[in-house]
Amino acid sequence: MTDELDLKGINTLRFLSVDMVQKANSGHPGLPLDAAPMAYVLWTRWLRHNPANPEWFDRDRFVLSAGHGSALLYSLLYATGYDVSLDDIKQFRQWHSKTPGHPERGDTPGVETTTGPLGQGLANAVGMAMAEAQMAARYNRPQHAVIDHHTYAIVSDGDLMEGVASEAASLAGHLRLGKLICLYDQNAMTLSAATDMTFTEDVRQRFDAYGWHTIAVTDGNDLVAIDAALETARAKATRPTLILVRTSLGYGSPKQDTFEAHGSPLGAESVRRTKENLGWPLEPDFYVPEDALAHFRKALPRGAELETAWDDRMQAYAKAFPDLHDEVQRSLRGELADGWDADIPVFPADAKGMATRDASSKVMNAFAAKVPAFTGGSADLNPSTKTAMKGLGDFNPPASKGGDLQGSDVSGWSFQGRNLHFGVREHAMGAIVNGLAAHGGTIPFGATFLIFSDYMRPPMRLAALMKLHVIHVFTHDSIALGEDGPTHQPVEQLAALRAIPNLTLIRPGDANETAVAWRVALQTKGRPVLLVLTRQNVPTLDRERMASADGLRRGAYVLFDTPGKKPELILIASGSEVGLIVEAAQRLEEEGVAVRCVSMPSWELFEALPQAERDEVLPPSVTARLAVELGISQGWERYVGSRGDMMGIETFGASAPAEVLLKEYGFTVDAVCQRAKALLAR
Repeated sequence: MTDELDLKGINTLRFLSVDMVQKANSGHPGLPLDAAPMAYVLWTRWLRHNPANPEWFDRDRFVLSAGHGSALLYSLLYATGYDVSLDDIKQFRQWHSKTPGHPERGDTPGVETTTGPLGQGLANAVGMAMAEAQMAARYNRPQHAVIDHHTYAIVSDGDLMEGVASEAASLAGHLRLGKLICLYDQNAMTLSAATDMTFTEDVRQRFDAYGWHTIAVTDGNDLVAIDAALETARAKATRPTLILVRTSLGYGSPKQDTFEAHGSPLGAESVRRTKENLGWPLEPDFYVPEDALAHFRKALPRGAELETAWDDRMQAYAKAFPDLHDEVQRSLRGELADGWDADIPVFPADAKGMATRDASSKVMNAFAAKVPAFTGGSADLNPSTKTAMKGLGDFNPPASKGGDLQGSDVSGWSFQGRNLHFGVREHAMGAIVNGLAAHGGTIPFGATFLIFSDYMRPPMRLAALMKLHVIHVFTHDSIALGEDGPTHQPVEQLAALRAIPNLTLIRPGDANETAVAWRVALQTKGRPVLLVLTRQNVPTLDRERMASADGLRRGAYVLFDTPGKKPELILIASGSEVGLIVEAAQRLEEEGVAVRCVSMPSWELFEALPQAERDEVLPPSVTARLAVELGISQGWERYVGSRGDMMGIETFGASAPAEVLLKEYGFTVDAVCQRAKALLAR
């Protein structure tokens, strides 16, 4: 792999990238110049994909974790025949272009996941490899390997500095994900300095300690060595591989081995000199030799042949295992089987009630066995989040004899296990769940305390940006968790999460709302769903006296009105405060106040309704409105209006029993009634 055609192909990738950045006057030329050889070897020798059908399920996944080098990925996609034209290449970083500044899933055919925030792509790749391993273990049978592909990533120094990458790599090593292969573009430069300034650890020893197989390639232009490393990596079935490829940032340019090549265009003069140094024609820009393009485009017939062979295997599988075939196809389409929710319980009215986390556990375990794509777990908090799926096994390599199996499911350890264990790695959990969803064939979830959603904000934002169907279960949702104190008591988190576009947050008010919330979460498409649940018991409302919990689907609904009277006051609450306003409304009714009681578990679902339907719940003519929620008041003004009021918390919590905290912070029936009367008296 050292002939003239290989060099032409590599330089085609290099200079398409350089010309993209130069024309846009924006971008990162350094990585494409140094990483083009490793990308070329991977994409022309090893990557199993079909450019004519980027959605072919059994393709290898490729993640450019170093998303700032997006020009290299777009060059690869164009060259190998994806629906990315040379005109698209020339529109790099422009309005509505297929070639945005960083790779964006959904914008560009062939882009598997949105990258740019460093470390996220590597963790996504771990999730993709986990999805492949789980589906292969569940569905493959002797002579019928219908799920069989690798996940590749190119990662940078910056990726490996980020904590999320460390978390994810540690878990990948523990899980022995042999079909995960990462090429480390070890150019020893960051945006502002050489890595000698901040990053002098021995990365190879670090990954050895994680349990990875590591290979060093000392010359990033040595195609034979890169090819051999990939071949060796693919043979390591029980360990992920990190291939450390020593490169020179901005290779061939006057700015080679300087941080100035990282994040800015080279400039016209430096582009000219780079082309001269590497023997590339100065004109025209975006030059693509015909023989190089023809070589890249061999990916099209090769990809068609690979997909046809897979279709044949799938047809044979359908004949041999018709039920499994139907199941896997349904999972690939993201569909739920008829009757999947038939066993979800209806909870009887109960003044004592139960914590919504406990109701959630009962609901999950009622449907999980009927939804084989549903998989997930917590960041070391299953006993608290109540998210263990009983009898569905733990996703882990088979346990070693004599190993400590505390905390295990009765069905044992295997890659078929549906319970994922992330350890104390919330950030990686969020990014891995994104990778599971981006891979396809799974409906993944993560779980932790609401306060620790702060660790997960970057991947949750990316899930919303990518329109991924992921679910997160956040328990211990307020100061009412009690004695653990303000370090664990969320106050501002609800408002912060509601601020993320294209994300649905649901805070159910009782057990039956929790059951509907799970139905909504499973049936949602194209956006993440967050379920926010209590630690403490809340009353299970009497649905014979109040509206059906199915009203949750509308985001907000009328629980009840004072009979025979037009409301003069509307009480609104979410979550655990719904029971509080119900009790307050009943007392106010006894005092002659006509009250409407509204449960508002999800702003986002409510905002999706037409204005007329929203006005039916919150009539504009009723301006005396009091919202009650154990969080900051930010945002509630849109629902209470200028003449309404909000009972919230504008300070941090404290360490004390829950009942003491609720009294001291004013979340009592007396306090709600007092605020309501003051509102009516204005």
